[in-house]
Amino acid sequence: MAVIHSRERVARNFIKRYGISQFREMLKAFDEMQSGQVIANRLGVSRERVRQWRDVFGETITVYRLYPEAKNLLDGRIE
Repeated sequence: MAVIHSRERVARNFIKRYGISQFREMLKAFDEMQSGQVIANRLGVSRERVRQWRDVFGETITVYRLYPEAKNLLDGRIE
């Protein structure tokens, strides 16, 4: 529960300083996997600050997707 309040506090502080439109833009940039440096340059902050915000407001999930050629071999469909 304390973590949720902390996240909300960080979000409110961000909005107070940069505005709701910049908050939306930053979250969109995170969703689009834009580099931290690009976001940092836009906001006039360090990449480290952007990394901290990225970690507070969400999580990055990496997915491994098997290519069809390898899957076909597993399924016995060798051509």
